[in-house]
Amino acid sequence: MQRLLLASPRGYCAGVERAVETVERALKLYGRPVYVRKQIVHNLHVVSDLERRGAIFVDELSDVPRGATVVFSAHGVAPAVRADAGARGLTAVDATCPLVTKVHAQAKRYAERGYAIVLVGHAGHEEVEGTLGEAPDAIVLVESVEDAERISLPSERPLAYVTQTTLSVDETSEIVAVLRRRFPRIEGPAREDICYATTNRQRAVKELVEQVELLLVIGSRNSSNSNRLVEVARAAGVEAHLVEDERAIDERWLAGRETVGLTSGASAPERLVERVCDWFRARGVTEVREVEASSAEDVFFKLPVELRRAEAAAAQPSAA
Repeated sequence: MQRLLLASPRGYCAGVERAVETVERALKLYGRPVYVRKQIVHNLHVVSDLERRGAIFVDELSDVPRGATVVFSAHGVAPAVRADAGARGLTAVDATCPLVTKVHAQAKRYAERGYAIVLVGHAGHEEVEGTLGEAPDAIVLVESVEDAERISLPSERPLAYVTQTTLSVDETSEIVAVLRRRFPRIEGPAREDICYATTNRQRAVKELVEQVELLLVIGSRNSSNSNRLVEVARAAGVEAHLVEDERAIDERWLAGRETVGLTSGASAPERLVERVCDWFRARGVTEVREVEASSAEDVFFKLPVELRRAEAAAAQPSAA
């Protein structure tokens, strides 16, 4: 093997940066421990690092002591979860990605107007569960083109669709095309729900696979956007593997390869990319370079308002 090519853009998106910083700042403000409902983002390295700093990850709010501080993950929660946090007297900090919040708001508005709603997404994913919770009686989940072909929707109600933010761009387009063919009056979001980072990383992989014989994607098994990157490469006829870090690389994959590509999912920190690059250098690869960015990213999200207010209050001098 002679060269390792790095996709650009890759790695952290603005929503992940915001969520991780939210937990870090909450620990500084409130002290240890701070509880986090579900994984703050879908990456085991990030979760382990925050655990060492004092975060405790739980599956349900029933695992959080009354009166404690809890952070909601970047994937969002249903309204019932927020209500439960209030009933338990918890200090809740909502780190839901603003782009996920936008989908929640769309679903809620459609439901309030009497629409039957199709949610395109993956069953069991935390983002999907949160969106379903906004209007459980109005939303039906569609996971595939086959589902879209079979689904039955009420003829007497207006129809709309929303999507999970971390889906395959191409597959989602196919599903939406089926929905529009079968239900010509169905409405959709003014702008695509799939987030900019998911779209950009998939586009970067499509460009990169034209130059490589193998693609490695750094990401955790439960990371939807990371799995989609593997699928994009395989759809283009290039062998691809999802790896947690350099320890998961099977050297047999590299046999006979001249050029390998490397990218990372939106919840994977750049330090993991650096570790994989060092792994290749240690095996004699001297050409490690980034492929010119297909699109620049300058998105920034403010920290959750409840955290900013609490920090501002803590910074005020005490009354004499």
